[in-house]
Amino acid sequence: MMDRSFVRVSARTFATALFVIAASAAAEAISACGPIGPVGADGASSRRDGGAAFDASTSSGSGGDGAPTTTTDGEAPPAPIGGNSSDAHAPGGYYVNGPTIFTAAGVPHLFHGVDRPSLEWNRNGEQLSPDDYKLMVTWKANVARISLNQGFWLASSKVYSAGYAAVVDQNVRWAHEAGMDVILDLHWSDRGDYAVTPDQQTMADAHSLAFWRDVAARYKDDGRVLFELYNEPHDVTWDVWRNGGRTSDGFTAVGMQALYDAVRATGAENLVLIGGLSYAFDLSGVRNYRIAGHNIVYVTHPYDTPTKQRVTWENSFGYLTQTDPVMATEFGNLKDCGTTYYSQFLEYAQQKNVSWTGWAWFVSGCTFPSLISDWSGTPTASGQLVRAALLAY
Repeated sequence: MMDRSFVRVSARTFATALFVIAASAAAEAISACGPIGPVGADGASSRRDGGAAFDASTSSGSGGDGAPTTTTDGEAPPAPIGGNSSDAHAPGGYYVNGPTIFTAAGVPHLFHGVDRPSLEWNRNGEQLSPDDYKLMVTWKANVARISLNQGFWLASSKVYSAGYAAVVDQNVRWAHEAGMDVILDLHWSDRGDYAVTPDQQTMADAHSLAFWRDVAARYKDDGRVLFELYNEPHDVTWDVWRNGGRTSDGFTAVGMQALYDAVRATGAENLVLIGGLSYAFDLSGVRNYRIAGHNIVYVTHPYDTPTKQRVTWENSFGYLTQTDPVMATEFGNLKDCGTTYYSQFLEYAQQKNVSWTGWAWFVSGCTFPSLISDWSGTPTASGQLVRAALLAY
């Protein structure tokens, strides 16, 4: 079982640790580069710019009722405040009170972990095993984000796989047994047309509602499973983002409010993660287009592109940490093997109490970007920084 005791570190100590790792990582950065994007058994994947019900009782690990990963003074949390606050939670899970996530025992909690892709493009996944999740825990990851494909899940889809839900169950169980929570992320969808081969789209569609009704009902008794409603919305208006509507791609999107409502209609009280626009980076519109509900964590994806530099972070997502939990479920450098962006983001996340998962625990080269260079868990240049940050918690 994972040791989740928190090690208190000052901002200066944290920054110094990252600087030291960055200096040594820089020398290895160029050699860490490799092919961009994986190719799975079920088709190619390219990075953008930008069965039976699961039985949680068979899993072990500390989870929401276990030892915290953040400090606490032992006092009970304050009474719920604001529109995104509730003490309701799925069994063994978490709840939101203002800008803070709490365990079921009332302990403040931050998620820090890694993204585990491949189930979005390959119905069986690639290199997935109990040992893979155990390796993540050696970095002190407390959460794994698993990317999914609604077409593999839904029986009417042209790519439906009857065994896919059982594969997802198995990976959730492996992660729990290693001591981690799990984020299930809807990564690929089909524009509301079962004849379309799923891929990353501008926004979720009507079939995404069916996906989330089924997934939420399946995991509502496991509070250690979190639901990320849609990976990277982009090129729609804030009104369409929240309420749905026609997209520039010619299909009708379903908005985040309807997706959230579909989850809650099953009785699931699990944390719901909601990404903003500009490939999930931009949360500035939440000021005027807030999702009505509770136990919501807003999601950002900072990547090293010209419009997503450090100077933009406060207005894009940093401001929101005053009122709501924020989590970066992806971040990194897509253009080369540099590590400066990682250092900047990890320091900022520390200052703002932003939870995060690093993209990606997958062997495919530093511009994928990969955090590991082999399936033994050897860190890439960026992986060294992420590993150092995880070990500091």
